[in-house]
Amino acid sequence: MTFRLYYIALITLAMCQSIRAHKGPDPLGHWIGQPENVQDGQWRARIGPNGKLNIPPRFVKDPAGTALVFEGKQAQCMLAENYATTRESLPTEAMTVSAWVSVDTPRQWGGIIGTIQDNGYSEQGWVLGYDDHTFYFALATKGADDGNGQMTYLKGKTRYTPGKLYHVTAVYDGKTMELYINGKRETTSAVQSGAILYPKAAPYVIGAYRDSDEFHPHHGRIREIKLYNEAAKADWVAKEFVKDKALAEAPANLQEPDFKLLVAPYLQFATQTSMTVMWHTAATASSTVHYGPTAECKLRVNADKARIHEVTLTGLKPETQYFYRVESVSAKGERYESKLATFKTAVRPDTPFTFAVISDTQGNPKVSSTIATAAWMQRPSFALHAGDLVSTGSNHNHWTDHFFPGMRPLINHVPFYPVLGNHEQNARHYYNYTALPEPEYFYTFTFGNAQFFMLDTNQNVDPDSRQYQWLSKTLAASKARWKFVCHHHPPYSSDSNDYGDLWKTNNGTHGDRRARQLVALYEKHKVDIVWNGHIHSYERTWPIRDGKAVEENAPFYMITGGGGGGLEDSAPTRPFFQNNVRHGHHYVMVHINGGTLELKAYTLDNRLFDYVKLKKP
Repeated sequence: MTFRLYYIALITLAMCQSIRAHKGPDPLGHWIGQPENVQDGQWRARIGPNGKLNIPPRFVKDPAGTALVFEGKQAQCMLAENYATTRESLPTEAMTVSAWVSVDTPRQWGGIIGTIQDNGYSEQGWVLGYDDHTFYFALATKGADDGNGQMTYLKGKTRYTPGKLYHVTAVYDGKTMELYINGKRETTSAVQSGAILYPKAAPYVIGAYRDSDEFHPHHGRIREIKLYNEAAKADWVAKEFVKDKALAEAPANLQEPDFKLLVAPYLQFATQTSMTVMWHTAATASSTVHYGPTAECKLRVNADKARIHEVTLTGLKPETQYFYRVESVSAKGERYESKLATFKTAVRPDTPFTFAVISDTQGNPKVSSTIATAAWMQRPSFALHAGDLVSTGSNHNHWTDHFFPGMRPLINHVPFYPVLGNHEQNARHYYNYTALPEPEYFYTFTFGNAQFFMLDTNQNVDPDSRQYQWLSKTLAASKARWKFVCHHHPPYSSDSNDYGDLWKTNNGTHGDRRARQLVALYEKHKVDIVWNGHIHSYERTWPIRDGKAVEENAPFYMITGGGGGGLEDSAPTRPFFQNNVRHGHHYVMVHINGGTLELKAYTLDNRLFDYVKLKKP
């Protein structure tokens, strides 16, 4: 009996030592991207809740097995419409979440797994995800910020390569957040503390960054996810990575998304003898533009396979109408053919022309579409856009779902010439979607007898800056009869609160001081009109020279920020430079015939509310 008790004690001691020696926690959830685990639209968990997969399952082989491919604008695996129904399967005081994942399409807000509400000042829950360049781990806790809910986004240092598999692990021990990439700890934070702060309700989802009003689907592979209610040690994370290290060493394997049109054809940078046609298919495809002087479009130009297609038609005749349509074919033979559209090449210097001026369309395609349709009905030669094309430049959906649909039918018949606003965030999407002279953030173009000088006032424009020196040289060399400048921030503005809250104090700058550094150049080189945005209202100044309003022979400044953004009010009193100001969405048409210029401003319902006529000898 004594020996038996001794034997039991030895067994118990060994078990306790084994538990103490255990380096990694036990899982709450474990999902493996293999065909046998996906049946009848469900991703069956090894442990934890099953997920509802809303895309047809597709798998890709890798050095250690297979991975599940997420693709499409609605891709996700819903573990629970509300996380509370699976609360027993979620971490509380501490956590570890690890995933083998590839990112094939970078995006600002990418989600691998999580349950969050991120709405203004209320940020609760957690998510393992990625942005345009790196992976991140976001978490809110009850101990941080008095438990009011502010997430910490802990970003890694490794810039992921699209199409490559990575082992991403996030750890929280109640005091410290850690993020590991391929077995190595890259960054930590002690901002959060205490129990995890969950929202009242939120979806629990794999393969998307999602809350009540945001949905950003993942595009890439997910081969395995593990979730724990404890904080893993560094050596455990390293061993987890080493087990399948060959995955990280394998070459990138980009997965083509579903073949569909993301952006319909639109026009860029017209000259007298050329026009650039662009469009965007989700998957890589051929690029062909059929065009010609009749609707038969017997001429064609082919370009390299791409997703964002950019085809320049050359050898065209000046001020001539052409018809065009585009065609793309994927590797699988899937085909897109656009509807027939028209364009006209740039006019000669002695021919009259008309253009539209629009700004701050932002995330309001309903308004911008109304404006674009009204402007197109007047048949302009092109459109000028003074910045803030979208609400968030790094958010790809804002381009595909807001800007481009909202600017039709105008931009598939006439080219648009934009400048960067602050909302573009200098994001790569702006440069991907435009075909402008280098360096693209500033450039010039000539149309008819006018020359346009396009600037980025989000960057330095002081006399020592690259843009200032370029502008000084280019203006001095210009032989154009009309000289126009376009940049986002207004040198003169009577807005009520952007340049000092003029409903609380009379101390304001009445315009952007950085942009005002350029005014001396405009006056010296006899610029006629400067178009700006940024302020969501309409304003036209008197001609201004040496800081004073004059009657003629000086540039005047126009804010045309009524393209869709939330409207703003003017100050309670009139500054010296103000000629006309109006609260409301709007657009402007400019008509030029030799030395005569007519400028007409229209409301959203197409009523004329401002008119200017200039004459040059």
